[in-house]
Amino acid sequence: MLAPLLLMLTALQTPAPGTVTVTVDSAHHDVVVTAGPYDLPEAMPGMSHAEMEHMAISETELKRFSWPVDGWFRGFALEVRDGNGRALSRRILHHMIMIDFDRRQLYYPAYERLMGAGQETADVIVPASIGVPMRPGMHLGMYLMWHNETGADIKSAYLVLRLHYAPKNQLPRPVDAMPVYMDVNLTVGGDNVFDLPPGVTEKSHDFVQPISGHLIAVGGHLHDFGIFVRLTDLHSGSTMVQLDAVRQPNGDVTDLPRKLYGVSGAGLRLVAGRTYRVTGKYDNLTHALIKDGAMAHIVGLFTPDDIRQWPALDVNDPGTKADLADLQSLGKASGGMRMAPMNHMKD
Repeated sequence: MLAPLLLMLTALQTPAPGTVTVTVDSAHHDVVVTAGPYDLPEAMPGMSHAEMEHMAISETELKRFSWPVDGWFRGFALEVRDGNGRALSRRILHHMIMIDFDRRQLYYPAYERLMGAGQETADVIVPASIGVPMRPGMHLGMYLMWHNETGADIKSAYLVLRLHYAPKNQLPRPVDAMPVYMDVNLTVGGDNVFDLPPGVTEKSHDFVQPISGHLIAVGGHLHDFGIFVRLTDLHSGSTMVQLDAVRQPNGDVTDLPRKLYGVSGAGLRLVAGRTYRVTGKYDNLTHALIKDGAMAHIVGLFTPDDIRQWPALDVNDPGTKADLADLQSLGKASGGMRMAPMNHMKD
């Protein structure tokens, strides 16, 4: 795998910062998206790890590209490399988000977030029996948040993302599954971060389910000091799913395990008109307020009872317009990259 990667990176020569290239590895059913090069200054020279973690990161511009194949998106494998093809720590990629500009989210009047990955996210692939329906020419975009806490500047970092797909002629045909996103503190076109005072903090958001169906895969995202993110059915009072963070003694979050429900069963039933609550819990082990230091959300794959009931994208909706304006504002300073305060992060 390294040799083709080296050829790919060499062929780029001296591209503009953050150039995105897309190729198709049909033998492995992968769409390969390469973004780079990015020069990453040390996050905050002279500051402690905790201060670097919660003060600043490098934000990139939104980069657009087209999905090239007909079929179903099934998962991803992510690598961070330098210009010579050598592996870099995945921890320097705080998170990446991929947007589908042809579909709306289920719970928000905003563009679909097709996928995302954070520092704590492992590679994932779902069973061949399910997948997100995709068609050639779909308009996608991607932005990255780098966080170089290595103690030294990094020159020419590349993100190499292999997006696994099932081809259109796969039999049996996969069940259509749609990505969904539930945040404890999201303002469409605005921020989803919140403050962390010392000690324990919980933040929740209630929402009414728009259409019925099943959650068949669940993941999430927390920053350091995160304890869990949870989904509760307020009609029954029962916890539907809770994702517990794997944490180091200092509070660093190293993993947030995912759960697959659609492999051996129908999944978690969500009923239209019923109210649900998503909750994030943190324990700030420091003695200081961490301004805009937290996020908490659940992502998943949802199989609707009737996909025709999925909300249509309305580009004239004020929320959709605000979402687009916010995405287009990312990373505009300093040649497509800037040191961004944590309150500008929108997973």
